[in-house]
Amino acid sequence: MPARILIVEDEALVAMELRFVLEDLGYEVVGTAADSAAALKIAKETEVDLALVDIHLSDGPTGVTIGRELAVDHKVAVLFMTANPGMVRNGVVGAIGVLSKPTEERIVQDAVAYALDLRSGAVRNMAPPQLQLFEDGPRA
Repeated sequence: MPARILIVEDEALVAMELRFVLEDLGYEVVGTAADSAAALKIAKETEVDLALVDIHLSDGPTGVTIGRELAVDHKVAVLFMTANPGMVRNGVVGAIGVLSKPTEERIVQDAVAYALDLRSGAVRNMAPPQLQLFEDGPRA
């Protein structure tokens, strides 16, 4: 069964491109959410393995709160993808780390593989150097 991924991104073109990349890699995108309410609704209704979360969403800078809630309350692996990585430089409880946007498809592929490995407890891949890991994030 392919890993189930939630995209939390308010820019429709970015979300669509990310969906295509992830589906081409064989993952199941369970949904895209442009705001916190939609993200939480999907997480409550669907099993999610990994969430890729932007910080600034259509309802404001709610991504940090959503990422923390997904990681802690819903046990979802969380990677932030944002043009503002400084907003999470001190880390977010339960989240793995942050990728700066824009980024390359290969970096997304490597970061997703790493995050899913961490979630499963079988780390086979190294974190890409572009992925800033949080000190208090989950460990294998």
